[in-house]
Amino acid sequence: MSAKKKSAAPSKSPASSKPTGRKLNLGCGRDSRAGWINLDSMALPGVDVIADLSLCATTPLPFEDDSIDEFLLSHLLEHIPEPLPLMQELWRIARPGATMQIRVPHGAHDSAWTDPTHVRPYFARSFGYFSQPWYWRADYGYRGDWQPELITYSVPKRRFNGMMPPQIIEQIDGLRNVVEEMIVDLVAIKPLRQPKRELMKAANIKIFLAE
Repeated sequence: MSAKKKSAAPSKSPASSKPTGRKLNLGCGRDSRAGWINLDSMALPGVDVIADLSLCATTPLPFEDDSIDEFLLSHLLEHIPEPLPLMQELWRIARPGATMQIRVPHGAHDSAWTDPTHVRPYFARSFGYFSQPWYWRADYGYRGDWQPELITYSVPKRRFNGMMPPQIIEQIDGLRNVVEEMIVDLVAIKPLRQPKRELMKAANIKIFLAE
């Protein structure tokens, strides 16, 4: 996966080919999946669509409005310099109620910055800014609305087995290198909600003990 690099020899041109489908695997790299539209910036084996996701502010993705039911962004978002244009564009092509799963390193883990192509960290509250109600105080020009429903913290079982979730969350909030990966499940809200504080909704938190 390389969200910022351009393909030297794309096998399909987004300008001339508009594939149809319901599930979109963004920044797939070498993890192409059967039954999905696999999109990457590189012409790798299994990639169906070539697109530079860092250019969504000026270059729309080759999909119609309200055409995608499910999105996967696995270790993609931390490579995108300006995530709001991307999330707005994905909201455009999402059907109402479409689901999205985002996987990213936790911002307080070394893995968030070990890769030199990572450009920004993410924390649990970061994903509220992909919804509309969080802009009750300031308008950044973002016109998308993805509601975070569930945030799963993946923590090492050998370290936390037997501990209660509140104890684990206390360590997550106060220490580094506790959560290596966050898995965030979101839902596309259409029509766009108003940017009102009373409409803000916190995501549920789940702890996953990884082997």
